[in-house]
Amino acid sequence: MSEGRPGTGTEPMSVDQAADLAERVIAEVEKAVVGKREALLQVLAAVLAKGHVLLEDYPGLGKTLAARSFAQALGLDFRRAQFTPDLLPADLTGSFVYDQREARFDFRPGPIFTGLLLADEINRTPPKTQSALLEAMQERQVTVEGETFPLAAPFHVLATANPIEYEGTYPLPEAQLDRFLLRVSFGYPSPGEEYDVLARRLERRQEEVDLQRITDAEGLLAMQAAVETVTVDESVGRYCVDLATATRTHSDVLTGASPRGSLGLVLAARAFALIRRRDYVIPEDVKAVARSVLGHRVTVRPELWMTDASGRSVVDAVLAKVPTPATLERR
Repeated sequence: MSEGRPGTGTEPMSVDQAADLAERVIAEVEKAVVGKREALLQVLAAVLAKGHVLLEDYPGLGKTLAARSFAQALGLDFRRAQFTPDLLPADLTGSFVYDQREARFDFRPGPIFTGLLLADEINRTPPKTQSALLEAMQERQVTVEGETFPLAAPFHVLATANPIEYEGTYPLPEAQLDRFLLRVSFGYPSPGEEYDVLARRLERRQEEVDLQRITDAEGLLAMQAAVETVTVDESVGRYCVDLATATRTHSDVLTGASPRGSLGLVLAARAFALIRRRDYVIPEDVKAVARSVLGHRVTVRPELWMTDASGRSVVDAVLAKVPTPATLERR
């Protein structure tokens, strides 16, 4: 794995090359995760944009399987951390262990030192441990006993949360939710897709799904560098700002999306444009990621918690209200 930071010293591949790899990665992951192409595209877009993803959905819908499958297809080291109420920050970041033979303390890295970390049920661990993970997500480093250790690139977190079990949980506050570029839900499969899951399991005669490695850490860094070459017209950039701003004045909203929301729109839309084989962003790319980027950054008023009002419904209303700039097609 590369020891440098993302975007430093990595030559970008062409947009077509990156799009080809992205399509092959999605096709490989779909061998394990059936019928969830749009959600998988959102997750891949977040990874290509150097972001982290919160997978919030009901149990048994493939969140863990999707994370493991992306790690295999992208050729990244994979670690899983099961978040529990007794999990300590040191269990995640690592700690210093005394070596009696050498008469010194050596640092023993924790599971966070990996390419793709699955933070399973992140809302089941106390805020102190959550904050240790969120420092790593934001700063790409961990601090243990006053000493800072950089994380190798690429580093991505796919965190899962159960939206229906709240007893004994520690929900992420809005400021911490803001650290996730996207929040994605898979939803229940259709009857046909659900039968396809059964048929594939019977056909392979084993529980595990063997996936091929499509690229590796260096290849992913080159794909991320290609995303940085995707251009954004001023009208599209202002459209992202208008969408984020409109969430702050909606009548159902207590707090709207921060400027990190409009930046997230631009970053995710660039990655989505690359997946669609374009080196420029159009408004439809922004719309494709808007619900996942902005929905978890919007807090509705407390008196509306028992209604259908939600961050996603606010984003839907904003998308319908804010004028869309003309599509910019390259000659």
